[in-house]
Amino acid sequence: MKKEQILFLAMICLASGPNWLNGQQIIIPGSGKKIEEVGDDFEDPNWGYTFNLPKVHNNKDTVINRNFPGGTSNNGRWFEGMKRGQPDVIRRVQPPEGGISGSTGALLLCSLRTGGSYPTNTLQQEDLIANVFKRVGKIPVSRGPNVVTRVWIPPFEEFENRVNQCHFAFRLALEQQPYQSFGSSSAEDFHFWPGIFLNLVRNPNAQKDGHPYGVYFWMKATQRGTQIRGPITTQTGWWTLGMSVNPDGKVNYFAKPGVEDLTEKDMIGSDYPFGKRAVLFRNFFFNVCNGDDGRSWSSQFVIDDPALYVSR
Repeated sequence: MKKEQILFLAMICLASGPNWLNGQQIIIPGSGKKIEEVGDDFEDPNWGYTFNLPKVHNNKDTVINRNFPGGTSNNGRWFEGMKRGQPDVIRRVQPPEGGISGSTGALLLCSLRTGGSYPTNTLQQEDLIANVFKRVGKIPVSRGPNVVTRVWIPPFEEFENRVNQCHFAFRLALEQQPYQSFGSSSAEDFHFWPGIFLNLVRNPNAQKDGHPYGVYFWMKATQRGTQIRGPITTQTGWWTLGMSVNPDGKVNYFAKPGVEDLTEKDMIGSDYPFGKRAVLFRNFFFNVCNGDDGRSWSSQFVIDDPALYVSR
């Protein structure tokens, strides 16, 4: 095992130790019954995506309700985020080396104009959403919904030149009961979007291990809305990421290098995001981020075999 892997696993134990003692059964992402109607393996050589431009943007130069129909994959399993729009590149590719054994297809995601027709020169993001709600309906968290995906992290020299900012995220769309909205009827109170975010950072141990950069995993969010601090790793290439939702609405986050199945030891965080307890699972999705300067493409991430399961 490489030195950085040992460091990563040690930090996981420190970050998530208390969660082993809370008396709850831990739902491992990728466990239980797979929901075959959603997710994707990208093995179909005819896999394609229709963008139906113009795409949605999250600034004032686009009126959202004039951008129908939104983008969608030809298998009906993916669609454009109608709040922030879809990545500029959504393309089936040969999986990079070291991926899932036997896999012949994966999905490349990257983007250039994330903020609108004119550069905003600020961090912007776009969404590719798994079509769960429309295909199988909302899933009660009493069933223990959990998701898992493989993500290829590019070499550091291929990252967009932005440090201490998010480059990519794997997220959930969850709902809570209206009576938990604390006196407001806003949809923002009923819906929330926790996830695992990947930031490019300067490696604090650069002098020791020779790697100037690292990937910082953080989760959104604690009960008070702050970051759940995860580990920093210098290992790029394939990673397995997962999230699960307990029957009481708590969200658990997992990550490990490679493409092997997740275990309890791979949990890197757990909490009730923003103090909310999920009741329904709606969707999962991927964020692609860049600095929206009109010139710099986002870092090119590749995903493979995203899947949804229920533990009961």
